[in-house]
Amino acid sequence: MLSVVIPAYNEENAIVDTIESIRAVLRKEDIHPFEIIVVDDGSTDHTADKTEGQADVILIRHPHNVGYGRSLKDGIAKASYDTIAITDADRTYPFESIGQLLKTYQKGFDMVVGARQGKFYKESMIKSPLRKILKFLVEFTTGRQIPDINSGFRVFSRDTIKPYFSHLCDTFSFTTSVTLAYMMTGKFVAYTPIDYHKRDGKTKVRLFRDTLRTLQYILQAINYYNPIKLFILFSTTCIFFSILGFFGSAVLGLRSGFLLGIGGLLVSLIVMCFGLVADLLRQIMSK
Repeated sequence: MLSVVIPAYNEENAIVDTIESIRAVLRKEDIHPFEIIVVDDGSTDHTADKTEGQADVILIRHPHNVGYGRSLKDGIAKASYDTIAITDADRTYPFESIGQLLKTYQKGFDMVVGARQGKFYKESMIKSPLRKILKFLVEFTTGRQIPDINSGFRVFSRDTIKPYFSHLCDTFSFTTSVTLAYMMTGKFVAYTPIDYHKRDGKTKVRLFRDTLRTLQYILQAINYYNPIKLFILFSTTCIFFSILGFFGSAVLGLRSGFLLGIGGLLVSLIVMCFGLVADLLRQIMSK
């Protein structure tokens, strides 16, 4: 039993082929019963019209565009079956790998993620440093390596994810926020390599805006689940500048460098104290 949730926004050129290919894969893999839930997120083209009436498909329509994450939440809430697979409508994810993800999921993992690879997932000169910053923050917070922090091809339990809804992003950062939420609450997450395909149409992601939103939700997730990690990062930064100050004082004889070093150490100590208080408040609130 499987519910496949597909968020769609202005995907009239790809949505029919996407549905047909998913239906064919599920029948080939002998996965039944199944349902395909398409969430039309206020499309201004004919995405909804082309979806309506399709066999095995449930259509949810938003009156206007509210975001990728909200679409997934509404689709998951509507699902009839506990096992959920999410994928995109632009055919970038190889849904024929669903059998591999489900096989791993059945080993007891709470979430299985398709980790993108291949020439169509190569990082551009602009995306590369932004992805590395976000990847560093997420890996620093969770304490483990994460091959793909925001892949949109995943398998998980409906009943397990629903309690997290209020803390998950309604926009592009949904997948990043759910990765953090699961890992920081002791859930088991596995990654399976998949070949990322060429996009059908233009991306809906606005690089800098969505990167800033993702950074915002990463910081909010750290602050909610494990705030001391955030304060450790700030404290370490202060210590780094403190060391630079002492180095400048020793090598260049700058008195201001010595004062900067002392000030940096004091600030780092204060920041760590705030971090301990924040962590204590988290423990109190969790009870």
